[in-house]
Amino acid sequence: MTTSRFLPRLAITTGEPAGIGPEIVAALAATDLPADLIAVGDKDALLLAAQSRGIALTLEADDGQWLERRAPGHLRCAHVPAHAAITPGRLTVENAAYVVEMLTRAADGCLQGEFDALVTAPVHKGVINDAGIAFTGHTEFFAVRAQCDVAMLLVAPGLRVALATTHLPLAQVPAAITPAGLVQILRIVYADLRTRFHIAQPRIAVLGLNPHAGEGGHLGREEIDLVEPALAALRAEGMQLDGPLSADTAFVPAKRALYDAYLAMYHDQGLPVLKALGFGDSVNVTLGLPFVRTSVDHGTALDLAGTGKADATSMIAAAQMAMQLAVTA
Repeated sequence: MTTSRFLPRLAITTGEPAGIGPEIVAALAATDLPADLIAVGDKDALLLAAQSRGIALTLEADDGQWLERRAPGHLRCAHVPAHAAITPGRLTVENAAYVVEMLTRAADGCLQGEFDALVTAPVHKGVINDAGIAFTGHTEFFAVRAQCDVAMLLVAPGLRVALATTHLPLAQVPAAITPAGLVQILRIVYADLRTRFHIAQPRIAVLGLNPHAGEGGHLGREEIDLVEPALAALRAEGMQLDGPLSADTAFVPAKRALYDAYLAMYHDQGLPVLKALGFGDSVNVTLGLPFVRTSVDHGTALDLAGTGKADATSMIAAAQMAMQLAVTA
């Protein structure tokens, strides 16, 4: 971990090379964020992206040394060469392995203490799987790489939403929810709210799976058979947990003011609310890892790639949060 004399070292993966990732990383470098930014990815893709946006980017190889200051427009690079030519907006399976190599390089650097935190630009899950590489998302990839259990948390101004299940087809969600799994996820969320976000006694709202939280069993028994036993066990440990709550009213302003975080049962139960309130300003945080990892709240935006018009707000927010979490860890 860096000291106050030196800048925190943030590894920034550049994401799907045909998407907006390289461009928003270049845009981040153009800011005055007081961090040592080390792009992990293909250096030529970064230079091309900076040119498309009109950014005068000074790109240097990362020598691993600590910096005391960074001028806007300066970016260091841990070069991972692309496998094939890059055309903005056009996916190619030949670069899928390159994306995985990029993520591996960044994760291993964090695990070895080379970087203080990791920020990720968006990848395209479909093209990685089309290349024959099983990939469900950054969160799951880093959990395997670090050999630990994790939780996905999305953070927007005034709202934090964690997920009991992540990138699953909706039909598979009920079977993926178990009392043991909920206990595990809530312990991770509770612990990181205390240690990373410095909330002494977190209060967490837990949503039900079914409409009206099952309506006493008339609209499903998952709340009775799965959620309530998990909450009872954790309350006995001293956790402040409310639920299971009906998702349709759980996010009204008066209730949001009561909680430090929510646990949604599936991806599209909680995240539409969060993104409606703070899209562009929200940040994806992976809890439970031995290092800080944040990410943007959007996808690869292939239609904008190469146009110089991509909005870098979420990338900047993700880097700011990574820096804050790393410095205060």
